[in-house]
Amino acid sequence: MADITATAGDAPHADIAPVSVAYRRYALWLLLLVYVVNFIDRQVVNILAEPIKNELHLADWQLGLLSGFAFGIVYTLLGFPLARAADRHHRGFIIAACLAGWSAFTGACGFAQNFVQLVAARAGVGIGEAGCTPTSHALIADYTPKEKRASALAFYAIGTPIGSLLGLAIGGVMSDYFGWRMAFMVAAVPGLVLAVVCALTIKEPRKRLSAAAQKAADASGQALAAFGETVRYLAAKRAFWFLAFGAGIRAFLGYGHAVFNPSFFYRCHGPEVAALAHSLHLRPQSFVGLSLGLLAGVFGTLGSWAGGQVADKWGARDLRVYGSVPAISVLISAPLALMAYATHSAVLSLVLLGVTYFLGALWYGPVYASAQGMVPARMRAMSASMMLFVINFLGLVLGALCIGALSDFMNKPLHLGPAEGVRWALLASVIFGAVSGPLFWMARKNVREEMVS
Repeated sequence: MADITATAGDAPHADIAPVSVAYRRYALWLLLLVYVVNFIDRQVVNILAEPIKNELHLADWQLGLLSGFAFGIVYTLLGFPLARAADRHHRGFIIAACLAGWSAFTGACGFAQNFVQLVAARAGVGIGEAGCTPTSHALIADYTPKEKRASALAFYAIGTPIGSLLGLAIGGVMSDYFGWRMAFMVAAVPGLVLAVVCALTIKEPRKRLSAAAQKAADASGQALAAFGETVRYLAAKRAFWFLAFGAGIRAFLGYGHAVFNPSFFYRCHGPEVAALAHSLHLRPQSFVGLSLGLLAGVFGTLGSWAGGQVADKWGARDLRVYGSVPAISVLISAPLALMAYATHSAVLSLVLLGVTYFLGALWYGPVYASAQGMVPARMRAMSASMMLFVINFLGLVLGALCIGALSDFMNKPLHLGPAEGVRWALLASVIFGAVSGPLFWMARKNVREEMVS
């Protein structure tokens, strides 16, 4: 992987004394680890959905509410006040506090005795995680030169596939051998340790502002932007909203499919999965967790890295690539995803899903870099929060809930059964998700003119 953290020729930011090359590299790796833990705790529930459903006697819509809505609604709504705090206070302390909080609530999921208690614990995870990404995005933008920003943010976004890999793998194995409750408890431990490291070692760039630089920033109107000012500023950014809603629809598929892909393989490919697991001396849940985790982790990581590299390299010549790369990825991935859910071969389905994981991660770098580059530095955390509000509302809040409700509808009112019900719910969601392609493409028209920093 190319080193996206620094080069000898990096120019310092105009408004801060830059951190050292070594520290910048360290900080990016540390924030990546934080994001990996973020997604372990967020995604572990997905591989545990079937045993939780069986023990607590839940419907698919309840799985969707548990995995998406309960977590996502508080995560989405708290993004704004926590981003505001990140624009005012020490971002390392905010990340550490949020990390400790969501890890504690992840462990609490293992003690839940009913659906309501589990929903409450998952909502607590959402409260903590809401402060992670906007804060980290703003820090990365401050640490990293503009010409490397898409790659740096794509590097951070690799935490999504790596965390998904570990969450699915650890959750599947732990659940098979020790039960789903122990899986939650084990997933909580790394974050509690990492929170201490973050509190002690993350530097706040604002502390490095000289008095003269701060005075000049205030005189030129660069003081911290109010929420309403940021909203008004972004209201005129057409490319920002096309990219946000396009990414939100991609997140709808990503989060929704993450919850129901394991159930799809258990229900639609049960005998073949059992045979494959037996041949590898694994239990079915371990096999599915490891398979989906490795595919999402390896191909998602490659996709995120490739998207950032392409955005930085080609974007230097034409920023319209920030919209065209995600649009082309949708055009290619949609028919492959339809084939993955329609086939009656579990092996072929896994292979096709691996390709879609790669294509589905290409948008991370271009879109997140746009959110940081379309606003002045003083609006970065709030801009990231507004982008993530759209992405998380469509993805986290609605994705799994809508697919789960559609699966239940296909199952009982339409009498397709639980296997074909979840299959057709996933197929229908892929067709809906293709709308993101035109949205990304329309962003190309204005993205060059809307970049300011």
